[in-house]
This record gives sequence, structure tokens and C-alpha cells, in this order.
Amino acid sequence: MSVFIHPTAIVESKNIGEGTKIWHFVHVREGAIIGRNCNIGKCVYIDTKVVIGNNVKIQNFATIYRGVVIEDDVFIGPAVVFTNDLYPRAFIWSEEKVMETRVRRGASIGANSTIVCGIEIGEYAMVGAGSVVTKSIPPHALVYGNPARFRGFVCYCGRKLEKAVKEDDSSVTYECSYCGKNVKIDRRWIG
Repeated sequence: MSVFIHPTAIVESKNIGEGTKIWHFVHVREGAIIGRNCNIGKCVYIDTKVVIGNNVKIQNFATIYRGVVIEDDVFIGPAVVFTNDLYPRAFIWSEEKVMETRVRRGASIGANSTIVCGIEIGEYAMVGAGSVVTKSIPPHALVYGNPARFRGFVCYCGRKLEKAVKEDDSSVTYECSYCGKNVKIDRRWIG
């Protein structure tokens, strides 16, 4: 499987995995790493030193700046913006100001969301459209709003979990009413 790069895209990086598709007017900076079987939508910007895992889908007009690490199987919705400097000034810039943001495996970020730097979005977490995420999000958490607030937990399939089927001192296990899978949530994430 080869890499597809649309003729209008500017791809300066040599680190693009097999099967990845890069569409119209995308700009991938030198030093960025993109894994296998990714789909990078129209007008996406991927800064230098960004790391993107395998099977990631990045929708049109997303901006991903230096310091962002996106793990495997992540969905980034249209016009999602990642920041990388908590105290931006046009007249002050240095590499030391860049803060890492990590999006863990299987997470989804809805359209037009803004992700403030220095946080982690947990495995299989879901961020609702139009959210402003200012704090780290635990695994399987559902958050949305401005600022994004915790609204429950979601299954691997993305549906909200409602039914607890087992509890112990360290975790609660939920059964998804949609797909039937069980999801174990660490008690430290439960309010």
C-alpha cells in the first residue's frame, strides 16, 4: 500500500506511513510523523514534531501544532484546534514554551473543539462538538461545553454508558446497552 498525497498538498515530512491519504491543501511540516492508514482531510495543518499514530482520521480544517501527540485510532473532527502555548505573545517565542498535549488511543474530538495545551485526553474518551477543553479527561469520559464538563462515560462504540453491572472497591463495570460490551472504569475517575 502506498501513500496518497493530493497534488495541492505540501508535505515536507518523509515520515508518512503506508496507506495514509493526504487530501487537498494539507500542509505537513518537516519532522512530523504520521502513521499507517491515516486519512488527513482538506486544509489540515500539521506542525513540525507532531506525532500521529496509525488509523487516525483528521477531518477538514483541523490545526495540530507542535507538542501534540495523537495515538492510534483517534478521530479529530472538522476545524478542531490544538494550542501549544499557555501564555502566547507574538513578540515572545521559544521552544521551551511548547507544552505537550496527548490524545490517547481511540479518543474522539468533535467538530470545532479547542484543546488547550498541556492536557491529556484519555483512551476512548469523547469530546462533544464545539467544546473548549481546558483540563485532562479520564479514559472513556464524555465531556462537552465551554468549558468542557464531565457528563458521564462512553463505551468503545461511543455510546453513553448507563447500566452498572459490577462494583468493587477499585472500579465500576458498565454494560453498554447498544453493543453489549463491558467497560471497567477506575473509581478514581468517578465523582
